[in-house]
Amino acid sequence: MAQISVDNVVNTYRFYAPLYDSLFGAAFEPGRQALTDAVNAAHPSSILEVGVGTGLTLARYPATASVVGIDLSNEMLEIARGRAKELHGRHIELMAMNAEMMDFPDGSFDCVAMPYVLSVTPHPEKLVAEIRRVCRKGGTILILNHFSGSRFWWAMERAVHKLAARIGFRSTFCYDEQILKYDWHVESVKKVNLFGLSRLVTIRNT
Repeated sequence: MAQISVDNVVNTYRFYAPLYDSLFGAAFEPGRQALTDAVNAAHPSSILEVGVGTGLTLARYPATASVVGIDLSNEMLEIARGRAKELHGRHIELMAMNAEMMDFPDGSFDCVAMPYVLSVTPHPEKLVAEIRRVCRKGGTILILNHFSGSRFWWAMERAVHKLAARIGFRSTFCYDEQILKYDWHVESVKKVNLFGLSRLVTIRNT
């Protein structure tokens, strides 16, 4: 698996921040919509979004829920804070934090949503351990991510494989190795975005 460091992530998204919505907003919107629909269906009272970025999902979470969003990039968070200010009456807290070492107590959230993050983090196993820790037992974990193996995207995945540190994500990222090896309960998997580029995985935190 291609290596990515924390510095790679911070520097990459410092560059992406002013461009992110234009580059990745519409392109990845179907996945975000599916993610927030799944969050709403779970009726959580508390939500953690790991990798909240510029806050593109914030307005679609349940208005009655307490929402915490974390991200490594201060530049992305500044844009998200601007969005959050427009959502009057909502309980939204945004903070800079390394998701591989979160400062929350065990079982703090009913639902953990993770859009387009798992293949970006330096150590996916550490991130998975943390989201399982902070999500209450029986709670919902939603992972939205690109997983390799699609025939349509195979050439692209191979072409950019060695550029993971520069572009900010791993293009070759195996679903079996990153999802099925854990002892949680996968409730559903849905292909989203253009030609099934991404998958939304709904997990019960058993």
